[in-house]
Amino acid sequence: MEAMSKRAITKADILPLDEYIKVRKQRHADLIAQKKLRRIEIGPVATCYFENYDTMLHQVQEMLYIEKGGDEQIADELRAYNPMIPNGTELTATVMFEIDDPIRRKNFLSRLGGVEETMYFRFAGHEVMGKPEEDVDRTNADGKASSVQFIHFPFTAEQIAAFKSADQVMVGFKHDAYGHIAVLSDASRDALAADFD
Repeated sequence: MEAMSKRAITKADILPLDEYIKVRKQRHADLIAQKKLRRIEIGPVATCYFENYDTMLHQVQEMLYIEKGGDEQIADELRAYNPMIPNGTELTATVMFEIDDPIRRKNFLSRLGGVEETMYFRFAGHEVMGKPEEDVDRTNADGKASSVQFIHFPFTAEQIAAFKSADQVMVGFKHDAYGHIAVLSDASRDALAADFD
């Protein structure tokens, strides 16, 4: 795996398809342990996947593997996934609201408008509010939220130091229809703290 401090994927980082096929299974296996610490369930249906260079590189390689768009596809994938690599002073998360039943999912999401504005971290007397990715509006005019959200958590230097040494780190939502919170394990906190290095 690449160093955690890498902040952007370049074309040079991407393996040609024939080479990627040879190492795909091993790369996936190597990433599983890392992703396990970066996956946080909040309440009954929300799962946060905290992203980094490795998770986004894997996503880009997988998109190229699945869609087989070649060099023409690379620029689009880099534009889509590079913004989700933490810049050294933030954490980034892909948030998924996972409900199998389509009717229940539609009803639930119709009450969840603006949820992307309510996500936060709380630790050691600090609160860091998330900021949704601005590529597209994630709540429609009718107040229905998207089932997938992309959130950035900008930290100050003081907050980074406090996060790294906090006895307890919580992440959650303040939304009226989804007021849930989760406590990070020490191992997960340490894994996310590495995104600041």
